[in-house]
Amino acid sequence: MFAAYAARIDRDQPLNGLETGERPEPAAGARAGWTVVDVKAASLNHHDLWSLRGVGLGEESLPMILGCDAAGTDADGNEVVVHSVIGQTGHGVGPDERRSILTERYQGTFAERVAVPAWNVLPKPPELSFEEAACLPTAWLTAYRMLFTNAGVRPGDSVLVQGAGGGVATAAIVLGAAAGLRIFATSRDEGKRKRAVELGAEGAYEPGERLPRRVDAVIETVGAATWSHSVKSLRPGGTLVVSGATSGPNPEAAELNRIFFLELRIVGSTMGSKEELGELLSFCAAKGVRPVIDSVLPLDRAREGFEKMAGGDLFGKVVLTV
Repeated sequence: MFAAYAARIDRDQPLNGLETGERPEPAAGARAGWTVVDVKAASLNHHDLWSLRGVGLGEESLPMILGCDAAGTDADGNEVVVHSVIGQTGHGVGPDERRSILTERYQGTFAERVAVPAWNVLPKPPELSFEEAACLPTAWLTAYRMLFTNAGVRPGDSVLVQGAGGGVATAAIVLGAAAGLRIFATSRDEGKRKRAVELGAEGAYEPGERLPRRVDAVIETVGAATWSHSVKSLRPGGTLVVSGATSGPNPEAAELNRIFFLELRIVGSTMGSKEELGELLSFCAAKGVRPVIDSVLPLDRAREGFEKMAGGDLFGKVVLTV
């Protein structure tokens, strides 16, 4: 079957390790409790770039088909969405196996077919297209958990989303606005700031720019470049939820004095549960919320999608179709 996969690890030039071509078919009966999904659409995440750099993926596991997110059909023709966290409950794996994400241990979704535990397959709402549904399991699920589980915000609360344009940040803007939150966003790019307002942000600003008010929560995925601004933008007792560090994990100033003096909460957040993904799918279907898609490319043009993501030249998700 045709697939896009990591053939080599290159920490400095990750795309050097990306190849497309034929890979073995997944074996449906190879593991008890697993099933094969015919992939219709899959979306890119920064996790795929990190995999090509060797983060969470070792040389001994190569070649590895990339891709965490997918929507497609099961063996009975049902339209389904794949939850990419494997081993979260022990379903389909040994009871002692630690949690992992597709492509850290198991072949991913950038292929014509993918094998996953049957527990990891959810029904796709008919209101969502395959391309839309394929955007939800990683970036949008991460944003959903950050906002509604870990930030604990309620309608009317204010939230700063750093780095408008990225998958998680874009999802947080759309989901937050749909849930009645007052959303503020930042971006270095004027066009992305305008798009953020069009998607429901109350205001969009340059990184580091003073906001009209201090916020109840911050959604932080950028890391070192925006950390200080995130901390300084919070009201006393506010919550900073961090799920990524695309600009680096080590900010110049940790702002510890401000954190303890204002009794700020710093909460780490990773992915989300199958139950939360089900809630997200239902929310999008019921409220007419749709993922923001930057571009849709056929699988054999996967490199173009990776180049867009690596260069930051996108707003929303890049989707690959099979």
